[in-house]
Amino acid sequence: MGGNQAERAVELFSQSYNCAQSVYAACATGDGLSEAQRLALGAPFGGGFAQMGEVCGALTGALLALGEADEAALAADPATARTALYARVRQLTEAFREAHGSILCRELIGCTFDTEEGRRSFKERGVRQNVCNKVVAFAADQVASMTAASAQKLG
Repeated sequence: MGGNQAERAVELFSQSYNCAQSVYAACATGDGLSEAQRLALGAPFGGGFAQMGEVCGALTGALLALGEADEAALAADPATARTALYARVRQLTEAFREAHGSILCRELIGCTFDTEEGRRSFKERGVRQNVCNKVVAFAADQVASMTAASAQKLG
């Protein structure tokens, strides 16, 4: 695992923040929000949208961070900036899918949270440590490299 952002994301995740909160708070680069505000904004997205097993929260947190990184461009020229942002979103989503086989939480973790059996399976198999830590670090690393590449293009 490389980079301070990935390390910070995994650290937040180990402190019981969800995957979306951890990646978003660790990777966001805008000046307008505090870490606490980012943690609050990311809260609904953990476990694939409130533990419904939909799009992985780590990916969602990464996408929130990408959007925040484009704040000034989106304000100055929304249509053009949105087109560029969507291209990065597709790039990140495809990299995530290629690396992990899916972007859906329920497929990544092999269970759902809506049954006692699913919650027990999640804990017994150590999914948080064996799967979620890896996707949190991966998503954070991807954001770090994408925002660094964007900064180099601008600089």
